[in-house]
Amino acid sequence: MRTYLRAICVATIALGGAGTALAQSSWPFSGLFGGDRADSPVDLEFRIAGDDGGLERQIRNGSLLTSALDEDRTTGQDLLAAARGDYARILGTLYDQGYYSALINIALDGVEAAEVAPLDAPDVVRRVVVSVDPGPQFRFSRAAIAPVAPETDLPSGYAAGEVAGTGTIRSAAVAGVDGWRDHGHAKAEVAGQQITADHRQNAVDSQIALDPGPAVTFGRLHISGQERLSLRRLEKIAGFPEGERFDPEKVEDVRKRLRRSGVFSAITLEESDTLGPGNVMDMSLTVVEQKPRRLGAGFEISTTDGAMVSAYWMHRNLLRGGERLRIEGRIKDMGADNSGRDERISLRIDRPATITPDTTAYLLLEAEREREEDYDADTAGLSLGFNHIFSDELVADIAVQYRFSRVTDANGRTDFKVLALPMDVTWDKRDEPNNAKRGFYLSGDLVPFKGFGETGSGAQVLGEGRAYYSLGQDDRFTLAGRAQLGTVLGTEIQETPRDYLFYSGGGGTVRGQPYQSLGAEAIPGPDGPIKTGGMSIATLNAELRMQVRERIGVVLFADFGQVWDDGSWSGTSANHSGAGIGVRYDTPIGPLRFDVAGPVGGDTGDGVQLYLGLGQAF
Repeated sequence: MRTYLRAICVATIALGGAGTALAQSSWPFSGLFGGDRADSPVDLEFRIAGDDGGLERQIRNGSLLTSALDEDRTTGQDLLAAARGDYARILGTLYDQGYYSALINIALDGVEAAEVAPLDAPDVVRRVVVSVDPGPQFRFSRAAIAPVAPETDLPSGYAAGEVAGTGTIRSAAVAGVDGWRDHGHAKAEVAGQQITADHRQNAVDSQIALDPGPAVTFGRLHISGQERLSLRRLEKIAGFPEGERFDPEKVEDVRKRLRRSGVFSAITLEESDTLGPGNVMDMSLTVVEQKPRRLGAGFEISTTDGAMVSAYWMHRNLLRGGERLRIEGRIKDMGADNSGRDERISLRIDRPATITPDTTAYLLLEAEREREEDYDADTAGLSLGFNHIFSDELVADIAVQYRFSRVTDANGRTDFKVLALPMDVTWDKRDEPNNAKRGFYLSGDLVPFKGFGETGSGAQVLGEGRAYYSLGQDDRFTLAGRAQLGTVLGTEIQETPRDYLFYSGGGGTVRGQPYQSLGAEAIPGPDGPIKTGGMSIATLNAELRMQVRERIGVVLFADFGQVWDDGSWSGTSANHSGAGIGVRYDTPIGPLRFDVAGPVGGDTGDGVQLYLGLGQAF
């Protein structure tokens, strides 16, 4: 065993006697062993001298033995191979934590694994004991790195008196190089390093020398691999900053633009090894195009709102310029208690890199048929717009839109015609859009519109904010909240297109209340007021999300909504609320959601509502 350790560690490890006060962890595993002892368990035990559990956890999680037993690889040959590989793995973990005088023993049924020849593996192993005496923890007597670029973010642990882990030294070297690259020195590198461990003082003297190299300018982009996409359009989409000072963030921006286009399944962007005259650096881009066509579908079910199904067909490179055609259809409220079936179909063409590499132009044609409890509406719209990505978190959209809707209610038929300028801004700081645990989300919509004929003119304003905060071990508990405020200004309710008005109730606003059950009754009709949406709305949603198993979570929630007859949240109003409990099951594409809710306040509902969908409610 000692000979083997010296061979792989080059005499860096001080070999000593067995440690005392060992932290122990024992896991039994059952697997297939062969022969007549297939039901025998393999007992894996970790003994770490003087450990409070943290070091043992790191060693165990990185152990090949742990992985082998988890995967039910339990033959003697499997366990011997894993044990021999674990010597180096455990040593690396110890070095990362500043332990440079360690003793490692791995015994298979009492026999040191390092002393067993690879071809002499036992047929069966019943017990594996991993014993580690890490020895003293070393600290930096000196932690020097130079020259360092301005504003370089060196790890705080790389300083005299701190734990001298090899991971910290590597991080300091990487941060030093990255600091110079951020200042345009693309070929910065570590010129030399001197690291000396003093085993008498348990100290490490670390010195790192950096070579910034010259300031570099972007040269040409050499492209290969494209097939259907034209080279000119690929260059436009990439937006490569030729002639500008080198900046790693600009290189990453190129990658993001190419990924956002949806045309490619693989992207490789590499820097040239050598610089050209004037310290100009070319780069090479290799792409692999994916299949241009794609199908998708979704669903959602509620006991009162009925079922919703949707599907789309998409072409990612329609005219060889990265244009994306998406045809989408949706049918909702199938089997709803208080409305008929609604149908919608849309056709949208997006053209990336229009005006700027981060601006997408789009043309949207849509038609919708709504059969609600108090009115029927048939709507068609045509939009020409632009979507601009300022950053990963900030996106803005503006369009010119013409909409025509024909509404039939107790007063007969009314045609609404508007020319609108919808604008919206989204600021998304969530850690994970499909299942956020931290961060916030803000969006604001402004839709000024000019009405024709019987239609008034004004503006619809809608804002939404979401916030997430997690606590507990592994963020087991998450507090999530959402608030929405909307109003229509400058027009009267009877002159306002129905799709600009606001309703509350249902899975998107107040769970436990029927879909669109809370609106306004401000328009006179022959048999009394006609129910429509309101001119203003406010909703609040709160959730406590609890992870009870690796993939299973439970949610407690409460929702509130209020609708006003007039704009600016004035006039007659009514409110309702709901609360309930839900279950979440994590899938690769987001949590599967099942909620049960009932009314708490208001007079718009009196029964339990069930909701099934994909993704969190907000």
